[in-house]
Amino acid sequence: MTVPQDRSQPGEPVILGRVVGLFGVKGWIKVFSHTDPRSAILEHAHWRLRRGGEWADWRLAEGRQHGKSVVARLHGVEDRELAAELVGADIGIDRSELQDTMPGQFYWADLEGLQVVQRDGRPLGRVAYLLATGANDVMVVQGEREILVPFLMDTVVLDVDLSAGVIRVDWEWD
Repeated sequence: MTVPQDRSQPGEPVILGRVVGLFGVKGWIKVFSHTDPRSAILEHAHWRLRRGGEWADWRLAEGRQHGKSVVARLHGVEDRELAAELVGADIGIDRSELQDTMPGQFYWADLEGLQVVQRDGRPLGRVAYLLATGANDVMVVQGEREILVPFLMDTVVLDVDLSAGVIRVDWEWD
């Protein structure tokens, strides 16, 4: 399932990754993907790239998994010089292009910014962003201090109410 990171304003594309380098001399780029699996970013043929604060539309020509990385080529980018201009660009898609989630599944974009409260209602802060640790995802909650809360449904995360903008947790920290 795609796990985008959305640090954009409403109406802006949801960020799925970033162009991090060049691959070869024929216009291919290296992509850091926030999706899970990483190659899921290639399922989206229409990319929006943000360079210098401006979004521009691009079409994916081809792409593939390359070891642990993802490499891609965009239509109209046929050489290394053109590809080099894209390095550092955020890769986004329109929110409407994301698949619906199953009950109990959430896009990171849906969780970021939500209020996190203890089971008794005490506020802990807001989800600043999430981290993939391998074992489980972790919410970085910023309040009086920064707290790391494992995103473990039914054990730590008791309830996610997207309409109310609240995540209820059972988590004590040292």
